Amino acid sequence: MIRKTLSLILIFSFAATGCQTRRSQPEVTDSAAIVITEKIKKVTSSEYISLSGNIEGYKTVRLGFMVAGKIDYIAVNEGQMVKKGELIASLDPASYSIAKEMADIQVAQVEDEYNRLKIMHDGNSLSESDFSKITYGLQQAKAQQKLHTKNLAETKLYSPIEGVMLKKLAETGEITGVGMPLFVISDIRKIKVNAFIPESELQKIKPGQKAEVQVSSIPQKYEGGIIEVGSAADAASRSFSIKVEINNPGLLIRPGMIAEVRIFPETENAALTVPAGSVLHDYNGQSYVFIADSIKNLAFRRDVSPGKIINGNIKIISGLSEGELIVTGGQQKLVDRSAIRISK
Repeated sequence: MIRKTLSLILIFSFAATGCQTRRSQPEVTDSAAIVITEKIKKVTSSEYISLSGNIEGYKTVRLGFMVAGKIDYIAVNEGQMVKKGELIASLDPASYSIAKEMADIQVAQVEDEYNRLKIMHDGNSLSESDFSKITYGLQQAKAQQKLHTKNLAETKLYSPIEGVMLKKLAETGEITGVGMPLFVISDIRKIKVNAFIPESELQKIKPGQKAEVQVSSIPQKYEGGIIEVGSAADAASRSFSIKVEINNPGLLIRPGMIAEVRIFPETENAALTVPAGSVLHDYNGQSYVFIADSIKNLAFRRDVSPGKIINGNIKIISGLSEGELIVTGGQQKLVDRSAIRISK
């Protein structure tokens, strides 16, 4: 009887011990959510600032005549290439030719009188004051001759740069005034991209920094650099202007096109990143993820502060540590402390 009682006690003891052992280990039940996980790690990547900008020629000039008159010839149409020193247009030179001829006659007349009076002056037959008058008269006549010679030359308009004719604002037969802009020529062997950068990003850029330019209508990408950073913010947008310079081989890029500019930092940063789909948002707009505990087979909610998207992943500013196990699949079915089964 005593032996039978001891046997029963031992059986109950082992049963109780087994129950305690089973309770100390988490159970993976059929109701546990199947999830996919991956370890959080730091990724070294170059973040870039993306901007949209307008393209303009490296050097753009607006040309007009320095004298007034009627346009009698235009050599170049819009879109055509122009060489430096090439004739662009001309005015009817008749009036200026006549004025030049009259100036030449005046110089010849005064010069003849000057030569005769000089002989008299050298022979002490003419006073200094009279000789000074004819000397100044000759200088004035020659100055008038130079002016009319210049005016005649100004009836022809030449290109001061090599480039493309962007705008032609006049036609043959029109009357133009002095200095009125008639033609716009731009040197596009190099081009500049004008863009605006937000105040929050300004400290990340400086002149000389590398940039990449992409035009939607051109498949290739162009490398360039920042040449100017604005010193004053735009009053409306509170952003700063920048200019990026790139070479334009083949002259495929034209002024007026829209370009995407990517500005890369000088140093690469290591950052914690997680797949974009693993970051969820609650009704209050708080971003959070689920961290998997592979020992307890539980998922715990963790609030995070996300940053920019880097190569399809989201940078995490705070809330996570390197090496933790984040749920990347099946997280939509989870709540804090959900039972999980990690898919192998």
